[in-house]
Amino acid sequence: MNNFKEFFKGKKITLMGLGLLGRGVGDALFLAESGAQLTITDLKSEEQLKESLKKLKKFDKIKYVLGQHRLEDFRNCDLVLKAAGVPLNSPYIKEARKNKIPIKMSAAIFTKLCGLPVIGITGTRGKSTVTHLIGHILKLAGRKVILGGNVRGVSNLQLLKKVRQSDLAVLELDSWQLQGFGEEKISPHISVFTNFLSDHVNYYKDNLKQYFIDKSQIFKYQKKGDTLILGEQIKKIQNSIRQPADKIQNSKVIVVKKNILPKSWEVKIPGEHNRENIACAMMACRCLGVSEEHIKNGVESFVGVPGRLEFLRSINGIKIYNDNSSTTPEATIVALRAVGDQKNRAVVLIIGGDNKSLDTTKLIKEIPKFCSKVVLFKERGTDLIRDQVFKLRKKGIDVYEEEGLKKTVQRAFFVAQSGDTILYSPAFSSFGKYFKNEYDRGDQLIKIVKKLKVKN
Repeated sequence: MNNFKEFFKGKKITLMGLGLLGRGVGDALFLAESGAQLTITDLKSEEQLKESLKKLKKFDKIKYVLGQHRLEDFRNCDLVLKAAGVPLNSPYIKEARKNKIPIKMSAAIFTKLCGLPVIGITGTRGKSTVTHLIGHILKLAGRKVILGGNVRGVSNLQLLKKVRQSDLAVLELDSWQLQGFGEEKISPHISVFTNFLSDHVNYYKDNLKQYFIDKSQIFKYQKKGDTLILGEQIKKIQNSIRQPADKIQNSKVIVVKKNILPKSWEVKIPGEHNRENIACAMMACRCLGVSEEHIKNGVESFVGVPGRLEFLRSINGIKIYNDNSSTTPEATIVALRAVGDQKNRAVVLIIGGDNKSLDTTKLIKEIPKFCSKVVLFKERGTDLIRDQVFKLRKKGIDVYEEEGLKKTVQRAFFVAQSGDTILYSPAFSSFGKYFKNEYDRGDQLIKIVKKLKVKN
């Protein structure tokens, strides 16, 4: 479809969830520009959404329902555009279904309308790194790439404007966005599924099978000639999920092993887990016909994704890493193994955040292997592990607790010694009284670290 605006023109659309990250605003702008009759509904108040609303103020025909949702807005419309994180069993989504109104999501709409080959990447961990690395390699190889999906500040509907100047699209897809693929009964042409771990327990109510079902939309509707690339861990656990990926009838299935990454290549991003991520990206690029020379150049020049074991600076001989995206205990364990050394135990770990109802037992056991000190960032989730972490003092680990991110980082820097590594890897989500979202938490951290001064 060349004229995408015609698809939306005159349609009555309820956009459920405007948000503050820019994606919802971008989608709303595109719909308004396309002539849609738009109703925007969000549980946040006008005051909370004021920055987003400013960007839409020139469209005086948009109808807003803020601080609440109303059933009536889900009855008389042509489609509902659902934001990520809105439960499919929401009474408002049920009301729309009862009235035979389609439920759509922006990444799936883009995929259906764009007409480009689409590479989709999902997984509990690693999907951002794999997505950005694939995009990086393809651009070095001279391909014109659209990067979207779950990318900060990127509106998937706005990306439709770039389709004519592009060769293909690379999309990072979380489980929520993949619900939209299930609604449309579509899957990407090349799908990468990195791994599958427990996460989003509050949303899925400990229903790991439903979490996997949402993730599995990335390959469920693949056709003959399509390709599914699986990380090693998926192959190991598939039988316990009862939906083994190798039973897919249509697409070609490739299980990636991390040893396809030559040891002689000089990789900038640390950690064994990143070797697995790189291997997945390499295989996707091979499937796209990219030369080994371009793949090697891309892998060796890739510096990583912000907030994912991102090296910030070295000061007084102390290295500081931003691993803000690690919002699960498993992710923080991986980070400790990537930058830590069991012999020297020189990591000063900063952890803590809002509660995600995840099991922290393994993380508590892992901390003494790599850390000399732990600084707890006081929050609701942190309170649940506080006593367990303080008990680590018996194992010779210094434990501190601070309120507010600035004091927490300053404490870590004050107690760190030359040769230590400060690792900010929270193991918990960001929402709470201190941050608007995960990105805000990372932005605040970077500003604080930049202002740290050399110790006298």
